[in-house]
Amino acid sequence: MAARFDVLVFSRTTGFRHDSIPAGIEAVREIGAAAGFGVDATEHPAALAGGGLARYRVLVFLNTNGTVLDPPGRRAVEAYVRGGGGFVGVHSAAATEYDWPFYGRLVGAYFDRHPDVQPAVVRVADPDHPATAGLPARWRRTDEWYDFRAAPAAGTRVLLTVDESTYRGGGMGAEHAIAWCHESLGGRAFYTGLGHTVAGYSDPDFRAHLAGGIRWVVRPG
Repeated sequence: MAARFDVLVFSRTTGFRHDSIPAGIEAVREIGAAAGFGVDATEHPAALAGGGLARYRVLVFLNTNGTVLDPPGRRAVEAYVRGGGGFVGVHSAAATEYDWPFYGRLVGAYFDRHPDVQPAVVRVADPDHPATAGLPARWRRTDEWYDFRAAPAAGTRVLLTVDESTYRGGGMGAEHAIAWCHESLGGRAFYTGLGHTVAGYSDPDFRAHLAGGIRWVVRPG
C-alpha cells in the first residue's frame, strides 16, 4: 500500500455474538502493522456519526450482528460510502441491519441460515483480485458456511464460492458465492462470509484474504 491510511473496525452486536471478535480485531491490527496502515476499533455507534468516519479510508464491520446503528449512525455510514469510503464486511456483517435497504445493497446479501461448523472446499472464482491472489484454487477450510436469503445482485464480482458437495447442509446450489465485491454505491465494498472461528484468524491464507479486501476498497489517490 503506497500511502498510510487508517481503518476503523466496528464490532457491535445486538444479536448473536461471535467469540472470535477479539481474535478478528487482533488479526486486523497485525495486518495493519505489517502493511503500514493504522487500526482503531470501537463498538460505539456514536464513533461513526458526527464526522467520526472522516479520518478513515476503510470501515470494517467485523462480525457485527443485529441492529447496530441508530439513525445518525446510518446516515453517517451512507454518506461515508457514497462519498467514496471503503467498506469491508466480515462473516456476520451479513446478519446485520436487516431493515436498512442501503446496508443490504452495501453488504451484498443477507444471512439466512447455516449448518454446523465443518470443513469444506472453497473455490477461487476470480484469481485476479487482491483478496484471492495467492490462494489455493481449491482451498480446504473449516468455517461456518452461510446460506444467504438471495445470491448477490447481478453485477457483483464474485471472488470465492464454496463447493457444497464437500460439506453437509448447503442450500445455495452449484454457484454458492461466499466472498464478493462491488463498486455500485460510490465507494468500494468487499464482503467475505469466512471468519466464524477463533482459529481461522491465525490462518495466513485467511489473513491474506482479509488484507487483500482491505487493500482493494482503498481507492487510489
